[in-house]
Amino acid sequence: MKTITRIIQIVSVRCVLAAVLFLAVQSRALAHAFLDHADPKVGSTMTNSPAEIKLWFTQNLEPVFSTVTVQDDKGKEVDKKDLRQDDKDKTLLIVTVPPLPDGTYTVTWHVVSVDTHRTQGHFKFTIKRK
Repeated sequence: MKTITRIIQIVSVRCVLAAVLFLAVQSRALAHAFLDHADPKVGSTMTNSPAEIKLWFTQNLEPVFSTVTVQDDKGKEVDKKDLRQDDKDKTLLIVTVPPLPDGTYTVTWHVVSVDTHRTQGHFKFTIKRK
């Protein structure tokens, strides 16, 4: 009888551990890709034009289904439409821009994470030379 009780305890512990592991993996898999940080920084004021805009997200992305645009204060798209994902960091999207004049720019993103969830957002940065 003690052997059966011991087997039941071992199986019960393993089942609980398996359930916890399963739930942990599922919660990670159901996460969305949100903007983690950007360069230029969200809301920043710069004294020089950046050569490229970099956006890091909280999940790996599907670049084919993701977009990043940069617009001036009149709504004109100013990026070079050359969005790419970093070769080594699958959370990083990069788009280049020409030398930009002083002004406020809006970066708008729509991304799809590898788990197929879609998210979107935008932020502004300003260029103001002294």
